[in-house]
Amino acid sequence: MPLTLTRALALALLVASTAAQAQTPGCDVCATWNADQAPFRIFGNTYYVGVKGLSSVLVTSPQGHVLIDGGLPESAPKIIANIGALGFRIEDVKLILNSHGHIDHAGGLAELQKRSNALVAASPSAALDLASGEVGPDDPQYHALPKYPPVKDMRLARDGGQFNVGPINLTAHATPGHTPGGLSWTWQSCDGPRCLNMVYADSINAVSRPGFKFSASSEYPNAVADLRHSFETLEKLTCDVLISAHPEASQLWERLEASVTGGSDAFVDPQACRAYVAAARNLLDARLEQEKQP
Repeated sequence: MPLTLTRALALALLVASTAAQAQTPGCDVCATWNADQAPFRIFGNTYYVGVKGLSSVLVTSPQGHVLIDGGLPESAPKIIANIGALGFRIEDVKLILNSHGHIDHAGGLAELQKRSNALVAASPSAALDLASGEVGPDDPQYHALPKYPPVKDMRLARDGGQFNVGPINLTAHATPGHTPGGLSWTWQSCDGPRCLNMVYADSINAVSRPGFKFSASSEYPNAVADLRHSFETLEKLTCDVLISAHPEASQLWERLEASVTGGSDAFVDPQACRAYVAAARNLLDARLEQEKQP
């Protein structure tokens, strides 16, 4: 992948990082993240149903659907409306998967679960966050994020764990560091005889509350090692189509524009996961250099 694209991804991650750091209990950036976005098909039975700045993905089957991530609390009605606009029903969502327990990806889960009666799956660490509606003290953004409605009924998802709804099979991949409980998800989508490997990549950028140091944290001493593990995990995935938790970090909007003339092939890039990791690795290196400064 050209270096210019890697730099563009790094810039997108930096923008997302800056926005996350700016969050307060009032969450000034939330309105921007929660802007309306028309739903669209990415490939096969995989659809984007999220808002403009926060990904939510619907994977469909005749036996029921899977939803990945729930945006902000105020994103839930928009996600439900987007699912309906595609001709599907929220009531047919049987499983809701979570990437991590921050408000911008988990805030809408309680309402989405209530409307669908679906099972929610999250990592053991994220499940604690979801149950309380806020992240714990080992999270780099502890006390820098607003609370959100808690989720009551969950199933634990561990590294390598598989979840099924009808013919849909999704695999969890532990990608901690941005949070201790981060998960990415993989599955296959088919369009006729053609099947592609889909990746929903969790955030892997080094973002924190003021005063937190990834290089020296007593609350999360494995933060740097976890991020580097996550980089290696995502780099090794078979990755035909990448959707990141913040869509701009995987150039989703540029790919959507290109799909007007190029069709679903515009979303296909087997190097996208590596570029996503390269951008995050550059940001971590810059963050660690900054933390060396007195």
